[in-house]
Amino acid sequence: MTPRIDVPAEPSPFPIVAGKTALILIDMQRDFLLPGGFGESLGNDVSQLLKVVPPLATLLAAARAAGVMVVHTREGHQPDLSDCPPAKLSRGAPSKRIGDPGRYGRILIRGEYGHDIVDELAPIDGEIVIDKPGKGAFYATELSTVLTEAGITQLLITGVTTEVCVHTTTREANDRGYECLVVSDCVGSYFPEFQRIGLEMVKAQGGIFGWVAASAAVIPALSHLTTIPT
Repeated sequence: MTPRIDVPAEPSPFPIVAGKTALILIDMQRDFLLPGGFGESLGNDVSQLLKVVPPLATLLAAARAAGVMVVHTREGHQPDLSDCPPAKLSRGAPSKRIGDPGRYGRILIRGEYGHDIVDELAPIDGEIVIDKPGKGAFYATELSTVLTEAGITQLLITGVTTEVCVHTTTREANDRGYECLVVSDCVGSYFPEFQRIGLEMVKAQGGIFGWVAASAAVIPALSHLTTIPT
């Protein structure tokens, strides 16, 4: 029988299943998180995102120790912007748009320093990195194929921002039949009210998009998963 641990979550316990669960880290990139980066240039308080890093680093370490599949995503575009829709390119502050020079290189351009993941959460050998041109991690990427080939059915969803890329990915995954747990202290928004409402929306109506739990509930389950005989 496949080992399974139920995590205390809202609106009901969430099943973590050995070999069927993946941890998804969404867009923990320097352009979004670091002072002086793209996110801050738009007038956002990046400290709201940076506080996600310590609990997520702890959760990531627990997932690695438990042998859970880890997937990182990065939002960004080709240097010639051929994969960036005009409507997306035109949005943002007039002085700072995708592709413009920024403190950490051209903003949200693949291969630039700012496009990559913060050091504390950097991928290690064997972990999957998905480069995505949109908000959702499934749109125009290989993520669906990767998860299907690995037999994944449960997703632990983390990253930024709660109301945009995290929500979009959770909704995409929900429509594809994945059971999704959004880890509440491992997702972040520049806006505290969006953070609160974003989490409420996931678990509303009996879990219309998924489950919500803190990392303090998830980590013991991951640790226990490794001790269960198969």
